[in-house]
Amino acid sequence: MSWTYILLCSDGALYVGSTKNLDDRMFQHFTGVADAFTRTRRPLTLVFAAEFDNIGEAYAFERRVKGWRREKKFALIESRFEDLPALARKKWGDLDVESSFDVSGNDVKSPEQRSGSV
Repeated sequence: MSWTYILLCSDGALYVGSTKNLDDRMFQHFTGVADAFTRTRRPLTLVFAAEFDNIGEAYAFERRVKGWRREKKFALIESRFEDLPALARKKWGDLDVESSFDVSGNDVKSPEQRSGSV
């Protein structure tokens, strides 16, 4: 079995990792031998752990979660799974995409034109 886990650091940072042996990895983190990021942010609290069939799946989920915003990570930690889809959407605010970009194509340049070779 393999794991993806999230640690809450003393400074409020979240650390996402994966491992084949959760108990051994937590011991390494808690004693300061696991990695430089968590070593300087102790004490640590394990706030989430999910078990996977193999390390490849655990690592893939780790990479996905690392890309999430803090708000979405906390929804996962707090088991608010129903909130995850809404938190996955990009928030564009009041940006008017059509007026921010030339959608006519008039300013589109080929790679050669951009490099000045044409």
